[in-house]
Parts: sequence; structure tokens; C-alpha cells
Amino acid sequence: MRRILLSTIKILISAALLYLALRKANFADLASRIDIASLGWIGLAIAVSFLQIFVGVLRWCEVSAECGAPLATKQAMRFNVIGTFFNQTLPSSIGGDAVRLWLVARAGAGWRAATYSIFVDRAIGLIALAIIIVASLPWSYNLIGDPNGRSALVFVDFAALAGGIGFLILGRLRWPWLKRWWGTHHLHACAVIANRVIFSRERGPKIAVLSVLVHVLAVVIAWCVVQSIGAPVTFGQTFQLIPPVMLITMLPISIAGWGVREATMGLAFGYAGLMTNEGINVSLLFGAVSFIVGAFGGLVWIFSAEKAAQGSASIKVPVEVPE
Repeated sequence: MRRILLSTIKILISAALLYLALRKANFADLASRIDIASLGWIGLAIAVSFLQIFVGVLRWCEVSAECGAPLATKQAMRFNVIGTFFNQTLPSSIGGDAVRLWLVARAGAGWRAATYSIFVDRAIGLIALAIIIVASLPWSYNLIGDPNGRSALVFVDFAALAGGIGFLILGRLRWPWLKRWWGTHHLHACAVIANRVIFSRERGPKIAVLSVLVHVLAVVIAWCVVQSIGAPVTFGQTFQLIPPVMLITMLPISIAGWGVREATMGLAFGYAGLMTNEGINVSLLFGAVSFIVGAFGGLVWIFSAEKAAQGSASIKVPVEVPE
């Protein structure tokens, strides 16, 4: 009943936010701006989305190896693509993570190693996104003229950054009770792994580059969408506006970020002195690109060995998990 209630709440949140955002949308205008050239830009956005998934796979492989659940690149790519499908179909923006966790665990790594690999990978991505937003604050602060928009931007970003730093500090603490108490045991273990990955001379630089590239590619996808409808938005403006929107969209309070993304992007464009309607248009097409990529993931899932075997096929992943 609790899961049904949570799913219902997320559906209602998505519906409410979509209604509030789409009241300002002009679908006739949006449709009139889509032509053959637009389809080319959308196709490029889809291609960049797959590149982004692959870059994320490379980072996940590094993290999962440190968690004691090493994955082959091809295997991890298949799991990530399948995850994009469930991101679009499950009542959450992180539904794909739950499915990836299930796939890795049922493949032989065990639930703990699988959970650690997903959680640490997500945490590193969140920290990288917060750092990117902080680094671009001098420009985005000037772009956003509205005082409320500036305050919201600074609050959300520094809250995320503080959470990330606190998570890493937790991994540096050596208090025995952190490892014994059920409320902190697994969180502390993940924090230790995150520190080991980020500050490793071998893996650290690679993780940093891949993490930044994942988020830069998200901006490129949005830029392709902007170009597809000829919206009067520069690449620099896109780079300053999209990362904060992606940060807020990570909140698991809606279905695949729908509603939250549209409302947030409309507000962000409005605060930046751009047309709110353009932000909604870009968000809708960005979501459409994600949906199409997710559809490919659905095909991979339908024909996957994991679905046919109900996850019982062994993929020879060791079960050792670092303490």
C-alpha cells in the first residue's frame, strides 16, 4: 500500500506540474517550427544521448570494480540502456537505477555490491554536477537577474555541494560505531569507496573527466534541441541553465522527471530574461529525446538474456565486497 501511495503521489505531482507548465505552452507554434532540419538535430540529440550513456558506463565500470562487482563494458552498456527504459516507465526518476541494481545483483555480484556500485556512481555524478554549477556561478548569477531565481540557484547548488562534501567527509571518519550501527554502516562503506575512487591516482583523474563529460553532454543534448526549433538561446546560456535544472530533476518526486523538468526549465528561462515558453518547448523535446532513447532500451530489455532467464543466467561476477 505504501508503494502504491508513493507512486500515486508522484503521478499526481507530475500531472500537476505538467498542467501548470503546459498552460504557457503553444503547441501550434512548436509544431510549426519542426521541419526536416529539426529532425536532423533531434537525431543528433539521440546520438549524443547514447554517447552520454556510454561515458556513464565507463565511469560505472570504474566504480563497480572498486565495489567488488567488476563489469565488462559491453555488459554495463546493456544494463545502462535497459535502465533508460525503466527510467521512463517506472514512477520515479531513478527507476532505472533500481533495475540496474537488480540486474547486477542477480548476475552474481550480490545485492550489497550491486547497491554500492549504483549508489557511489550516483553520488559521484551529483558531486560533479554541483561543482560544475558552482564553477559557472559567476556567469549564471549575472544571467539570472531575478533575485528569487538567484537565491534559489545558490541555495539548491550549495545544498547539493554540502551534501556531497559531507558524504566524502563521512568516509574519512574512523569512528567504530559508524561501521556497527545499522543506520550508518552501509552509508559509511559507500563513502569510503567514493573517497577511494575519487582520490585514487589511477582512477581519480579518469573519474573526474568522465563525470564532467557526462554533464557537458547533457548540455549538448539540450543545445541540439534548442537548435531544432531555432530558439533564441546561445550555447553559453544553455550551459548555465541546464545543469541546475538537471540537479533539481534528480529529485525522485515525479515520473521520469516529467513535470519537474518542465516547470523548472520554464522558471529558469524566465528568470534569465528569456521566454518561459521556450524553456517549456526545450524541456518537452528534451524529454521526447529521453523517451525515444528509452524505447531503444525497451527493445534491448525485451530481447535480453536477462529477461528470458528472469535474471538467473550467471555472468561470472565475483561476490567479494570491500569492507
